[in-house]
Amino acid sequence: MQYKAWLEKHQHKLQKILVKLDDKNLDEVISYFEYENMQTHESDFCPLYAQNIKCHDTEKLNCYFCACPHFVFDDKGLERAGQKIRYSRCAIKSKEGREYIHDNAIHQDCTYCTLPHTKAYINKQLRVSKPQILLIAFNVAVF
Repeated sequence: MQYKAWLEKHQHKLQKILVKLDDKNLDEVISYFEYENMQTHESDFCPLYAQNIKCHDTEKLNCYFCACPHFVFDDKGLERAGQKIRYSRCAIKSKEGREYIHDNAIHQDCTYCTLPHTKAYINKQLRVSKPQILLIAFNVAVF
């Protein structure tokens, strides 16, 4: 499955959860997306839940921004890098970010970045943005 198709499917799952949480305040919504709660109550949100695996090695993982707002991608490629095609990158060039290189492809490896998965980051983003981000949720750059 290409990333854009995955993202659209994922956004649909997120929106269904947000509709269910319509009567909750922002802090309750953010707390609902904590890994342990999601693993218990929204087991189909992420295939890693069934394996009891976190995508990022952090004690307090929040899954609200599962698809990071700083992850820039294009399923056809962003640019050529020598003989390879770069398909994704980090918009903030996080020091925790790395590249995954194989065959003719370069992908952003966000494994060690926890920035969008902290309660403080999510709280700031949702309070700075208007409440409609709760239903839009992602401002990922799609080219």
